[in-house]
Amino acid sequence: MVGMDTHATEPTEAEASPVAPAVDDTPWLTAREQRLWRAHLEVSKLLDYQLGRELQPHNLAGNDYEILVVLSEAPQRRMRMTDLATATLQSKSRLSHQITRMECAGLVLRQECPGDRRGLFAHLTEAGWETMQKVAPDHVRSVRAHFIDRFDSDQLDAMYEALAPIAEHLRALRGRA
Repeated sequence: MVGMDTHATEPTEAEASPVAPAVDDTPWLTAREQRLWRAHLEVSKLLDYQLGRELQPHNLAGNDYEILVVLSEAPQRRMRMTDLATATLQSKSRLSHQITRMECAGLVLRQECPGDRRGLFAHLTEAGWETMQKVAPDHVRSVRAHFIDRFDSDQLDAMYEALAPIAEHLRALRGRA
């Protein structure tokens, strides 16, 4: 990723931890570590922003698209709302509001769970499936243009090897390893 602007030049060690008191045992980030951390934050935010912008012509937000993907990959294109909330890292309340908006757009339906009067499924409608099929090619092109194609083959493998253990660690903290 040549020429990446992280809004900061290489900070000195003193600049890397400006609030570090002399007696504190906090393991402050080194200049190198801080440079990586800030680059990660910037790439994550900019990529999320750009992909979201490119979903707008389809009248979808990033969360909408993620829900469509998760439901499209689920058995019978449906999932319990609690499991969908977990899969999409949303609170049950936030997901409920999101599903209400998507129901109004005809993309999903709520269905009762047999044998569980309090449980609900989110079910991808035929219109939701058609939307997914229409939007997915554009979204994949965007992911390629703004992320995947920025790496050569060795870099792709290295990025996966670097990120997969972090994802595994964070899933384990959530109880989803």
